[in-house]
Amino acid sequence: MTDQPAKSAVNTLAARSPGPSYQDLLDREINPVPDSLRENTNPYLGSTNLSVDRYLSREFHEQEVEHVWQRTWQAVCRETEIAQPGDTHVYDIVRFSILVCRDEQGDIKAFRNTCLHRGRQLVDANGNYKQLRCPYHGFTWDLDGQFRGAPCKWDFPHIKASEFGLPRVQVDTWGGWVFINMDHDAEPLQDYLGVLPAHFARWKPENAYKMVHVEKVIPCNWKVGWEAFIESYHAVATHPQILPYTDDADSQYDVWGDHISRTITALGVPSFHLTDISDQEVADTMFGVSAMVARPTEAKVPAGMSAREFIARRNSDEFSKNHDRPLHDFATNAERMDSILYSIFPNFAPWAGFHPNITYRFRPNGDDHTTALMEIMVLCQLPTAAKRPKDTPVRRMGENELFSEAPELGHELGTIFDQDLLNMPMIQKGMHNLKSRELVLANYHEVRIRHFHQTLDKYISGER
Repeated sequence: MTDQPAKSAVNTLAARSPGPSYQDLLDREINPVPDSLRENTNPYLGSTNLSVDRYLSREFHEQEVEHVWQRTWQAVCRETEIAQPGDTHVYDIVRFSILVCRDEQGDIKAFRNTCLHRGRQLVDANGNYKQLRCPYHGFTWDLDGQFRGAPCKWDFPHIKASEFGLPRVQVDTWGGWVFINMDHDAEPLQDYLGVLPAHFARWKPENAYKMVHVEKVIPCNWKVGWEAFIESYHAVATHPQILPYTDDADSQYDVWGDHISRTITALGVPSFHLTDISDQEVADTMFGVSAMVARPTEAKVPAGMSAREFIARRNSDEFSKNHDRPLHDFATNAERMDSILYSIFPNFAPWAGFHPNITYRFRPNGDDHTTALMEIMVLCQLPTAAKRPKDTPVRRMGENELFSEAPELGHELGTIFDQDLLNMPMIQKGMHNLKSRELVLANYHEVRIRHFHQTLDKYISGER
């Protein structure tokens, strides 16, 4: 792929869905619309095809290992998951392992998870540790990474304790998340995130706790899974049950710089693909199918009120308890119900808004480029002064366990993920049969996929 987005991103795309735009919908809001939602980059990034080798080739995987996974900022856990001195979290990416811990002074540190003696992984599992002690021979470091000793220390006169500290990894935080970067020359996290901190300041993700976290091995390259969640184009064929309340065709797609992109899909309005859908049908379907909505005891849309306004009011009544003041005083309908999905290159995607927010993370399954780890988290916000429940630890789902069978997700939300998962192995298999060896992307609906691959190219080529 040869497109260069740096200059072309300022150009706007002429062709888009003929339906009302998302900005048209925002024009109907009663409460002031935040500037972040009014941003509409509408980028055109070219029409170049993608080679299937990006997904199938072991060589391309090795390039990602060298140029991407060791050089990008990656979200590893919530700050609250390592809240106490000694709390330690292990993050594995391809063939690397990083441990993140809270030291005795309360600072967050990150190290390569390897004993400097014979190379054994130092910490095998998340937990609370007074020191970092290798299970193999007992070499020990404190939580600050300083070497503290080993059995028969007299046998290592060539070790200088002052020079035998654990190799550090860059670590920083945003929005309650802990990020790491193995590249000591990488730009600071706040610069890497671009517009994201300013956009999310209103939604306060740092006030949330993780109420759901499931992980599942999926039979495809990690990018196949990732790309299913950065476009809404597939909804009409893959998720027909959500079309009565999902304006898929009129989704807004935005990109900023190399690392940040966004899809906004309006909910509470029918898809442009459907006709003659009443407001009551919109509400009935959304209350019956959507997981991200307050369930009412009575769902009759009042005369003269749109389904979108009705559902937003229900959500406001239910979710205001999770915030410092009532949502109807200041929040837009968009923030109470819409899918506002950002992504941080390479593999982290948080929803935004004032409702419980889904967050996705995709990465290779170990060093295997043909399978991946798909993680689904749900964050629930709380008032600033509220006591937070403990974050829910990750649960690895079984190979044959359906998302719709996971009690954490519920049948409605789980069914949507099951539908996505049905496509993924078939994509992985089908790409082998493409005679052209190329994938064709839409200019409008799949611009975030193109943006992702253009950034990927920059890292692999050494431009970044």
